[in-house]
Amino acid sequence: TLRELGVLMTAIMVAGRSGSAFAAQLGSMKLAEEIDAMRTIGISPMEALVLPRVLSTTILMPLLGFYASVIAIIGGGLLSWISLDIPPATYIIRIREVVPMTDVWVGLIKAPVFGFIIGLTGCFNGMLVQGTNEEVGLKTTAAVVQGIFLVIVIDAFFAVFFSSIGWV
Repeated sequence: TLRELGVLMTAIMVAGRSGSAFAAQLGSMKLAEEIDAMRTIGISPMEALVLPRVLSTTILMPLLGFYASVIAIIGGGLLSWISLDIPPATYIIRIREVVPMTDVWVGLIKAPVFGFIIGLTGCFNGMLVQGTNEEVGLKTTAAVVQGIFLVIVIDAFFAVFFSSIGWV
């Protein structure tokens, strides 16, 4: 959970929620010519709209991934206690013995990369909107699909990399 699933599932949810929101917001702004108006008055849309969104997902993903992992451990402890009669103290001791600290570091290293990719794909697709309102829906869907796909592919690369350096 700390190494793979917590961070990956969180990234998939953030891609679906925030990646789609970024694409829809920026796409609607582009159709309404708000982005052109920003350029006209000397405001860079990249600095005012794209950069804050990409930075926010990059910073927030480690926090969300850590939170998801903690909740998963607590849930596992409660389930073990209720259904298997394993006392919480024993569960905590065993977690410390079984889960290496490298698993925590792997999750925390992957999370900001996932956040960056999600923010970038959402903003990129939003800025590509041209033409009609239908294009906003298409680019929003593309942002979610591309974000999830890239997160899964990058997760596979991370797995190979961390395996090669011995953080199995």
